[in-house]
Amino acid sequence: MTSTGRSQLRRIEERGSRDSKDIHAILDAAFLAHVGFHQDGQPFVIPMIYGRQEDTLYLHGSAVSRLLTTLDAGVPACVTVTMIDGLVLARSAFHHSMNYRSVVAFGTCKKIPGSSGMTRALRVISEHVLAGRWQDVRGPTRAELAETTVVEFRIEEASAKCRQGPPLDEEDDYDRPTWAGLLPLTLTRALPQPDPRLKAGIELPSYLMRPDT
Repeated sequence: MTSTGRSQLRRIEERGSRDSKDIHAILDAAFLAHVGFHQDGQPFVIPMIYGRQEDTLYLHGSAVSRLLTTLDAGVPACVTVTMIDGLVLARSAFHHSMNYRSVVAFGTCKKIPGSSGMTRALRVISEHVLAGRWQDVRGPTRAELAETTVVEFRIEEASAKCRQGPPLDEEDDYDRPTWAGLLPLTLTRALPQPDPRLKAGIELPSYLMRPDT
């Protein structure tokens, strides 16, 4: 991807990448982003779910959302996505770390006009979070779309950064009688819990019957 000083990796560059495949892989593995912007001298960072299509991220919220109204005005925005894969436990406090995958993306947003465009973007978001769900649910009505704002965030430039592997201690510390290694962390799905008002005879959808459930 195009790079300027905004996305330049200044520390431990060997852990970083500007390859679109690496960036897309991390964006596809996650679904929660933190969206940062600046308004009237005050910075804001808001957590939001998203959907990706090529180099565009779709965000949505209330039609009266200050965040989306501000983004639609064209202010520069920064979207960050992070997945924590484990705690890195070293022999010294200084060298403790985390294994992670992250993306920092810069760009601007534009409101999607029209019900058809909004519905397509909402489907991208829904399928990104839980593939197969959109075909089961009722689509949004015109009244519901009127209460919703959907924006597209065009990624102008971005970089990915990851850490993997064991702790890296000072050579003199490897003989310390301290346990060191990795504590893996994963995000997993538990068993689905049916709505108390779910009608009898409705079976669990196939997209929820996966090994990690």
